[in-house]
Amino acid sequence: MDLKKDIEKILISEEELLSLVSRLAAEIDRDYTGKKLLLVGILKGSVVFMGDLMKHLKTPLQIDFMKVSSYGAGTRSSGYVKIALDLMRDDLESTDILIVEDIIDSGKTLSALTKMLDARGARSVRTCTLLDKPSRREVPFTPDYIGAEIPDEFVVGYGLDYNEDYRTLPFVGVLKEEIYQKKS
Repeated sequence: MDLKKDIEKILISEEELLSLVSRLAAEIDRDYTGKKLLLVGILKGSVVFMGDLMKHLKTPLQIDFMKVSSYGAGTRSSGYVKIALDLMRDDLESTDILIVEDIIDSGKTLSALTKMLDARGARSVRTCTLLDKPSRREVPFTPDYIGAEIPDEFVVGYGLDYNEDYRTLPFVGVLKEEIYQKKS
């Protein structure tokens, strides 16, 4: 099945993605010099991005995952934050956490998650997102590390999906509207 035919345009090429990841890793390494970091990937969308980011980081790190969602099967954030899979560790005291997310829209999910992890006693909680849509923000939230700001278009590829498809595309592309309109 050729998923590329469903793409209206490529927003960020494979080469541009690798450049973004390299830049983000350098910024994170600079800020976490002398510290050990816990990367918390938000499943499932962050897996590709986080895997590439880890390869570029020089900072000592551990990884964990959470499954947190404010999306259903549609294209818009529901606003309701649901934790389907929590961290595998309880003791976060003296832990520097960097939440790794694929995309931030409303900001509700990451805002709630950072507050929750901070309340659990983490030394610090910061956020890193590959893509940011500040025009869609519904709560005051600014990620600490941003790969790229993008317009309010429905994007897929490089881990981002629509109904579990398109994650394996090596670029970030805008999905043709008729694809998600006919399934809505």
